[in-house]
Amino acid sequence: MSSVVLITGASSGIGNLTARALATAGHTVHASMRDPGGRNAAHARELLDFARRDGLDLRIVELNVRDQASVDDAVKTVIDTTGRLDTVVHNAGHLFVGYVEAFTAENVTSLFDVNVIGAQRVNRAVLPHMRARRYGTLLYVGSTSSVMVPPVLGPYVASKAAFDILAQVTGYEVGRFGIETTIVMPGPFTKGTSHFPNADHAGDTRVAQDYAAVLGDMVDRNEEATETLFQGADADPVAVAEEITRILALPSGTRPFRSVVDFTDAGVEELNHALFEAQEKFLDRMGFGELFPGVTPHRSVA
Repeated sequence: MSSVVLITGASSGIGNLTARALATAGHTVHASMRDPGGRNAAHARELLDFARRDGLDLRIVELNVRDQASVDDAVKTVIDTTGRLDTVVHNAGHLFVGYVEAFTAENVTSLFDVNVIGAQRVNRAVLPHMRARRYGTLLYVGSTSSVMVPPVLGPYVASKAAFDILAQVTGYEVGRFGIETTIVMPGPFTKGTSHFPNADHAGDTRVAQDYAAVLGDMVDRNEEATETLFQGADADPVAVAEEITRILALPSGTRPFRSVVDFTDAGVEELNHALFEAQEKFLDRMGFGELFPGVTPHRSVA
């Protein structure tokens, strides 16, 4: 069944690929981004040209996850123009690279504002509508890094872990309103997204230099080191868009709570299964077992 979808951070990368995939699959897609008439005008135009060429219902909406008024206006626009909002794909995020001590408090606050609090702003805007309808899907684009925890990405990984926990607990609480939750966990990608090229670095260069004197060029080698994990696999982020499209095509009540899209064979899916079982038992012992989602994790890439 086709649905009305809002995607955050759709100007490039996974969000952009997902907008194209879902629109092609017949969904009404609102691809959101900051400043579509300015800094992201070219990205907005490319998506609209793509939709026009193939006769797809793909629309552009301005949304800045760091601004509650902007989020509220975007959600209102979607609902006013389509009459409903069925699915939110929480994709907006940013990458910071560097040694943890070298990140200022302002660096970390800024990162969490985008990667964690941004999703909370969007949920506070969409959930009243979904709760009233007793229907909806929240799909979060998380990260396997919150499980594997690589070096020189400390604040980023911490933000993705916080994002994941917020998604999970929100999922417990909104499930009784007929709102489903899925957390898609992509592994690393060095091509096809803007994460590595546009990554910010730690703000305290003096501290960064102190660490580099002992640890060498670890920060500079991070992208190259990540590429060694693929072992010849074609790590194309379009696989994430395809998995999101597959999940949203499933009947309500059958969608996995987690899904891993990983080309590095890191073993995250096995950990997810073990954690899923332990959490289910834990909530059951608390007397809250009915809150736990009943669909087990899924692995989409062998």
